[in-house]
Amino acid sequence: MKSNLKIVLSLSLISFFIILLNSCKKDEQVEPSSINLTNGKTTAVFNTSSTYGTLIDQDGNIYKTIKIGAQTWMAENLRTTKYNDGSKIPEVPDKETWSNLKTAGYCNYNNNSIIDSIATYGRLYNWYSINTGKLAPKGWHIPTDTEWNQLIDFIGGSPDAAVKLKEKGNTHWNSPNTGTNETGFTALPGGSRNFNGVFGTKFNDGFWWSSSEVNALLSWYRGMGYKYDNVGRSTYEKNVGFSVRCVKD
Repeated sequence: MKSNLKIVLSLSLISFFIILLNSCKKDEQVEPSSINLTNGKTTAVFNTSSTYGTLIDQDGNIYKTIKIGAQTWMAENLRTTKYNDGSKIPEVPDKETWSNLKTAGYCNYNNNSIIDSIATYGRLYNWYSINTGKLAPKGWHIPTDTEWNQLIDFIGGSPDAAVKLKEKGNTHWNSPNTGTNETGFTALPGGSRNFNGVFGTKFNDGFWWSSSEVNALLSWYRGMGYKYDNVGRSTYEKNVGFSVRCVKD
């Protein structure tokens, strides 16, 4: 009888320690979003009259989202360093390497590591990173040229679409900036990295890729300038670094 009691007590103690160990392991798990240094650091001026949602990407970045017509867009520029399968996107700071790149890559503007700047303007990606199909968070995607058209048509067409999409004021856009941000989209002038690896036009211009390509060399993008009311539509070389917005599936 005593022997059986000892066995029961031993099994109970083992079960207790297993439960305790598993409990400790759970407590040790930390959500990536809570340790991402860029979260809460953006200085973007959002529309206080807009109702924003929330999106967390594969890197733990937290973004505001906004519904515009039938579409739901990110209201901030993408800043992930990982694909949605958890693998790393190659960071390419070197000028010559960037200019010769025919595969996916990203960089920070001027290769800076200033947290507030990255949090506000996001990162710059070449089109090859978009073509992987893994850049956007799961359940989201990089907008096609047609989806950009859908957004612009819904807010009244291109002639003054940038006014409704750009962040208001001169906190980030150079003067004059006619943006009202009535849509809540909060477009920012994140600049670009040219095909030769040179950075430029931050504070003056914002450029955003579409997922639609024209041919082996060129893809469609959208652009907005600090002194222009319209949204420009054109093509550029795929190794250029532009900002990225995602739209919900």
